[in-house]
Formats: sequence, structure tokens, C-alpha cells
Amino acid sequence: MKIRNLLIDLDGVLYVGDRPIPGAAETLAWLTRRNYTFRFISNSTRRSRTAIALRLARMGLDIRPSAIFTPAAAAAAHIRNLGGSVVHLLATGDVSFEFEEAGLVCRQEGADFVVVGDAGDAFTYRDLTLAFRNVLRGVPLLALEKDRYWMGEDGLLLSAGPFVAAIEYASGARAELMGKPSPDFFRMALDSMNAIPEETAMAGDDILTDIGGAMECGMQGILVRTGKFRDDSLRNAPRAPDAVIDSIADLPSFLVGGSKP
Repeated sequence: MKIRNLLIDLDGVLYVGDRPIPGAAETLAWLTRRNYTFRFISNSTRRSRTAIALRLARMGLDIRPSAIFTPAAAAAAHIRNLGGSVVHLLATGDVSFEFEEAGLVCRQEGADFVVVGDAGDAFTYRDLTLAFRNVLRGVPLLALEKDRYWMGEDGLLLSAGPFVAAIEYASGARAELMGKPSPDFFRMALDSMNAIPEETAMAGDDILTDIGGAMECGMQGILVRTGKFRDDSLRNAPRAPDAVIDSIADLPSFLVGGSKP
């Protein structure tokens, strides 16, 4: 089936650090001219969607917040739907804004949910212990993402996944995943486009969470050789992507040609 819709990862695909990937803006303009429908689906848990859009604008990438789907926004909606009101949030940056905007209170005491994102240097022994104690008391654990690592300006950095795993291991609880590769997360973005998986492709730099997750949902997976891409991850992947391209700049030629390397 012809690809009519696209889900596009942000970090590592459109930019790395504070530098846009060459050709990213041109690709988005091309997709718009050709009437493709597309959304941006990111496991970023350090910034609100508004902050992400402002950062992208500084790189020359004009993307509205409503076109960006993040685990924090999904988690806030999930908690509200379940009647929760207090969140023990372990994350950094302004991501708490997504929960506060949804009418939720972020504090450790009396939490209805423990939510773990990428906290960076805030992943201290004390903070992890307090989260562990809440989970041990029966507070449900939500993982905004379970990525193992991401590409920073100075190399690969640990993401939230290893810290979520530590709390799971210590408490015996299992975290419910809010971000990629959760099928519900992909479905939320598809629904916003009125799109079906068979006519949609995911472009990402993570062979497991981006490509594997999308393909499990019936979408095509287009892996880019930027960001966190590593040849050994591709070789050892349980499932090969539908296509591998050098960067997002090569997406138009792939969509026109439809050839697989």
C-alpha cells in the first residue's frame, strides 16, 4: 500500500543536540507540498511540547506543539482518565508543565502515580529511593519511556530505561509504558491524522522503539543513519526495517522511488 502518512521522530532524526540535521527543514517542506500528513512522535521527556516547539523554531524547524506527541502528554491524559490527581514525577526540565496543565499536582507525598522520565543528573540515590518506596506501597509505576540511551552533544547518554528497570527490579512491580514502543502511543498519533497503519511509515533512529514498535503496529519502518543509529544494533535487530536511509534528507527520494537499499 502507498505511504500517505508519516510519523517522524525528533531527537536524532531532525536534530542532534542543538544542530538540525542537514536537509530536515527542506524535507518537511517537501512533505507539505506533496500533501503528506505527518506528526512528530518523540520519547523526549525533558521538555514540554511547547518548549520542544520553541527549540525547534530556533533551529529553523516550524512545528506546532499540537503536532508533537510525547509520553508526558500521554501520561497526563492517562492519569486524568483514571481519576488520579497527584503525581510523583521523576524527570527534569519543564516536563512537569504537561501534568500541571492537565490539572495534576506534582509532589512526592500522597502520590496516585509514580512517573519516571529522563531525569539526567536528578537521578540521585535519594530520589530513586523515594520513588521505590512509593511503588513498594502500591502506587502504580508509569514509565514515560524505556529507551536505553540517546545521543547527546558529547556522545551516548543513559536514558530513563535503566532507571525504570532498577525500580522494577527492587520493587517487583512492572511499569506501564507511556511512550514508544507502546501501541497505544502510536495509535494516539495515528488517530490524530485519521490514518491507518498500512498507509503510514515511521522514520526514526532507534531500531527497537521507533522501527520495531511501529512495525509491530502494522506500519512501515524507515531507519535513519543519524542520531543514536549504530551498525551493530541494526545487525542484531530481531526484525529488519523496511528501509535504511542515510538521513531524513533522503526521505523524499525514498518515498518517490519506493526502493529498498
